[in-house]
Amino acid sequence: MTLLDFGAQPRKDTHDEHETEGHGGKHDDGRYSSRRHEGYRSDCFEPEGRDDEGGRRVHETQVKVKEGMEKAMRTAEDLVSFGQGNLEAMLKSSQIWAAGVQDLSKQMAASAQASFDETMSTFKAMATVKSLKDAMDLQATLARATMEKTLAESGKLTDASFKLTEQAIAPITARVSLAVEKFAKSA
Repeated sequence: MTLLDFGAQPRKDTHDEHETEGHGGKHDDGRYSSRRHEGYRSDCFEPEGRDDEGGRRVHETQVKVKEGMEKAMRTAEDLVSFGQGNLEAMLKSSQIWAAGVQDLSKQMAASAQASFDETMSTFKAMATVKSLKDAMDLQATLARATMEKTLAESGKLTDASFKLTEQAIAPITARVSLAVEKFAKSA
């Protein structure tokens, strides 16, 4: 591909006075000029009539390309930074969730242990009863107490689970809010 393919025209050679039309020649100072064809130098192509304007346009294009590349690099850096922040939020959320699940497990284990202890004490008391009515009363009391404690404990665990979920999702929610805010500005 040559410059002629882009619409460039050969520049007229106005200072090669010693050459004949269509041939290269030797100047008085000993240097050789390029081959000529129809009064134009074949080794120097410039857009026709755009010596200064062409240079200015090339410079403007270079400046725009440089600005575009800098903007692209800043955008890439922002995306990497944003992704890193997302990863940190996920890690923090996971840590909160793991700690919360561990606490919930401890609460459930403590509740189960208390229920087991109460059941064992009721069975010990049943071994000492003297009548069927007393055994039925102890059994009814145990069932009522177990039901009340189960409902109370499940309510506590439900509340604790909701609080844990809110705490664990807070870092992720903050990142989503930041993303919406950041992308709303750029749009």
